[in-house]
Amino acid sequence: MSLDSVVIVGAGHGGVQVAISLRQEGFGGRIVLVNDEPGLPYQRPPLSKAYLLGKINATAMLFRPETFYADQRIELVHDRVAAIDRQNRRVMLDSGSALDFGHLVLATGAHNRPLNVPGSTLGGIFGIKTKADADLLSPLVKQAKNVVVIGAGFIGLEFAAVAAAEGAAVEVLELGDRPMARAVSPQMSELFRAAHQGWGVKFNFRTGLAELEGEDGKVSAVTTSDGRRLPAELVVYGIGVIPNVQLALEAGLDIDNGIRVNSSLLTSDPHISALGDVAAFPCVQNGENMTRLESVQNAVDQGKLIAARLVGKPAPYTALPWFWTDQGNLKLQIAGLSIGADNYVTLGDAAAQQLSVLCFRGEELIAVESCNRPGDHVFARKILARPPALTPAVAAAPDFDLKAWEAANRP
Repeated sequence: MSLDSVVIVGAGHGGVQVAISLRQEGFGGRIVLVNDEPGLPYQRPPLSKAYLLGKINATAMLFRPETFYADQRIELVHDRVAAIDRQNRRVMLDSGSALDFGHLVLATGAHNRPLNVPGSTLGGIFGIKTKADADLLSPLVKQAKNVVVIGAGFIGLEFAAVAAAEGAAVEVLELGDRPMARAVSPQMSELFRAAHQGWGVKFNFRTGLAELEGEDGKVSAVTTSDGRRLPAELVVYGIGVIPNVQLALEAGLDIDNGIRVNSSLLTSDPHISALGDVAAFPCVQNGENMTRLESVQNAVDQGKLIAARLVGKPAPYTALPWFWTDQGNLKLQIAGLSIGADNYVTLGDAAAQQLSVLCFRGEELIAVESCNRPGDHVFARKILARPPALTPAVAAAPDFDLKAWEAANRP
């Protein structure tokens, strides 16, 4: 039986990409995109940086204008899915209505891991996840004199750079011993630590959060795990996310640090797919281990693959992961996964804030981190996508150039 309808739950990068790609692939059936936020679907990466700084407005963040959805016959439903009826292939909405589906795509994303300390419900404390969060935060960051950031990951440091640029005194609390320790090499961490400190940001490594103090219902200070008290009219936290698996769990789908999918991104129900931050898939770059990637490009690539499968073009998901973060004048681009890296070769000049770090596991190149060296990122993605393998000894040569090596070894 041919597929006549696709319902997509979640209107982030992955969900919107499924809808767009289905039409591009020639799918003629009904497409319904269920969005539990008001307004048109929008891009999230600018929320913690360019949007807060006023460099782009809300219209510039939209994936597509309203006319696009009408022209492409993509129905936007502003509601929340309350339950999945797998037997009858139907989703039940909070409003009391229901949507039948031939195929269901779960692009439900993830939510911020909460602060579980006394005082966490005070005003002036934010996790940045939605446009509504950023809209509330934007005027406050322009007024705050003392800002505390909990977590030195991508989101936390993006916001720290914004707050410092607005003139605030910024303190960052981080349980680890360096910035972005889970995501980047020690060499790249050091470049970003030095840059942030140059902007006036103060790091507190190996330091946790004990309590949030308030006055008149608003945060006024932070007590650290080592007993210090830091003044703060504004606190922003980025301590990881939790995948939104509740719908899938209640529907009886397999869960494994996310909704478990196979290499084609199908769940344990052949009529349901999952993608993006919520999906755990067998990642070829991680030894086929079940992996959940919090990456815009991963969600987009997975959306394209699901759409192609639904029109009869099945393929396993093997796309190379890549990531980016913008912090002040630094643009970091990462190709590949550095899990298990034990050898690093650097190109460029950290003092000039132009550095690439080639991450090896033994003799195998597994990832390349590039700060303000976009050309290296482009060629790294080509090299990582195919053999022959680049070795540490070759990369460490004094005159090594990533572009020249890629051209010379191109099939």
